Amino acid sequence: MKRDFTWVQSIVILFDNHQLFLGAKKTSTWDDSVDRIALSFDGEPITLHESEGAKWESSGVSFVRETSTNNIIVEVEGRFKITAKVVPITEEDSRIHNYGITKDDCFAHLDLGFKFSSLSNEVSGILGQTYKPNYVSRVNIGAKMPIMGGGKEYETTSLFSPDCSVTRFVGNVGSNNDIAMVEDLMLPSTSCTSGVDGEGVVCRR
Repeated sequence: MKRDFTWVQSIVILFDNHQLFLGAKKTSTWDDSVDRIALSFDGEPITLHESEGAKWESSGVSFVRETSTNNIIVEVEGRFKITAKVVPITEEDSRIHNYGITKDDCFAHLDLGFKFSSLSNEVSGILGQTYKPNYVSRVNIGAKMPIMGGGKEYETTSLFSPDCSVTRFVGNVGSNNDIAMVEDLMLPSTSCTSGVDGEGVVCRR
């Protein structure tokens, strides 16, 4: 069966007038002692000392290393916290799942976890829409590999452009696009079978 494998190589967070970039650098062979995290804030690269607990902060934004390399926590106070670890596709994983990894690219990618402190009831996105009140999934859960689809709704002209058709972005990053304003962010009521209940929403990829 032909499959289109997907890994997250980089993400951008837009808030207020700020741009936050988090990415995994391309690497051929994996060495966990070599840091492969790329960071920037408002277009300026962020350099963190390679030691556990090393921290950079400004304007309510903080980057903290959980380990000396490849493992970081990004937080915007009162809004969200992201845990990100750069990981490779190993030769063994490739052999078992037939990923087709070559010797010149180990497909370094981000293993991500998110905690949102505030979400609008109008939240959208491939993941975000699942937190809307009365959301009904269109996914065929009986399928061996269920796919949500709807990719065209989320396509943008660039990684930093909030111009997809379902954008909910409120801030202003200098774009000439008309960006619809939404109501003040309200915390949804959250109840999880995992027991992670209460204020905010936690998700994991």
